Amino acid sequence: MPMEQAMALMQQQVNVVVKTEKVSVEDALDRVLAEDVYSEINVPPADNSAMDGYAFRAEDKAFADNLKLIGKSMAGHPFDGQVNQGECVRIMTGAQVPVGADTVMMQENTHADGDSIKILTWPEQGNSIRRAGEDVKQGDKVMPKGTRLSPVDLGLIASLGLAQIHVFKKIKVAVMASGDELVRAGGQLPAGGIYESNSLVTLSVLKRLNVETRDMGIVADNMDDTIAAFKEAMSWADVLITSGGVSVGDADYIKDVLEQLGSIGFWKLAIKPGKPFAFGELSNDGSDHCQFFGLPGNPVSATVTLHRLVLPVLKMMQGEVLKESFVFKIPIKQAVKRKAGRLEFQRATLNKNEAGEYEVDLFRSQSSGVLSSMSESNGYVIIDEDVEQVEAKESVNFMPFGCFIGRQ
Repeated sequence: MPMEQAMALMQQQVNVVVKTEKVSVEDALDRVLAEDVYSEINVPPADNSAMDGYAFRAEDKAFADNLKLIGKSMAGHPFDGQVNQGECVRIMTGAQVPVGADTVMMQENTHADGDSIKILTWPEQGNSIRRAGEDVKQGDKVMPKGTRLSPVDLGLIASLGLAQIHVFKKIKVAVMASGDELVRAGGQLPAGGIYESNSLVTLSVLKRLNVETRDMGIVADNMDDTIAAFKEAMSWADVLITSGGVSVGDADYIKDVLEQLGSIGFWKLAIKPGKPFAFGELSNDGSDHCQFFGLPGNPVSATVTLHRLVLPVLKMMQGEVLKESFVFKIPIKQAVKRKAGRLEFQRATLNKNEAGEYEVDLFRSQSSGVLSSMSESNGYVIIDEDVEQVEAKESVNFMPFGCFIGRQ
């Protein structure tokens, strides 16, 4: 199945969370807004100075050599009075502009002689003043429902005076790996064994996604253990993500168990790496029900499908309004020759060449078992299904990894 068709099918079939809760702004990082946020105030609430200097009336140019200093306005301590003809007030950055004043001149363009202030360069009206509501006006919709809240978003909400906001409840995601050859890091590696890494990658991505997780460990390659693990996941999770066991080997039971306990939406995609990817759902006669994502066992295949297929769907399940992925054209350093037929995500690094121009440099190996190709790269070169050859220096589509699997 083509990736675009698979994405559309998954987004149609998954259940989007509908329950909400009220949380403090301090605890809302990476949560998803469950309602539009409107401002009940102007931000800033009053005209304030953008500079340290003096506030006065623009029409008083005739007094430019001798404005009378009558007080000062500090941030949080406004001047309690009115500026009249020929008068000025010492003002600090962020301080409220006094009544009557309509202009501020920075102190570098002034000269003070006791209470007599000389304006060396006369400004236009409104100079160096930040107007009330310049950032946000009362009644503005500041942030739409479905926004995943960034640190700056939280600051903006706090600037409105809001201490709590409504967000969607966290979804629950269970993670397990399948394979007799797998051993967790720190364990004794037997002959024929390999250390399991897919679960840690998946759980780490989920931590950045801010969902509830349960690590179900490694499940042995047999039907009974796999069934028991799936039933346990169903009783708790909204989503089960597995890695391995979805190919066509004699010891791959995931697909068979999925057919017994639920249904398969699709299996096998026209992408590279990540062909043996499965999607479906688990359910029983009771209330237990969860979505299923079966990642391939090879670590690069698992990471790419987690990032490009599972992550967007989980975001949607959280109530987030999805945005287009950031992709741009950039020259590639080396030529590529390949077999057409699958959409391919080749790992690459965006950097500057000797001429100081940006280009992408493919990682030395594109094997689906070389996880260092993800760790040492910062994005994908995306090659369309029908392309067999790309020439050196040709412009290609490059997609940065972003914050979920890349370095921040």
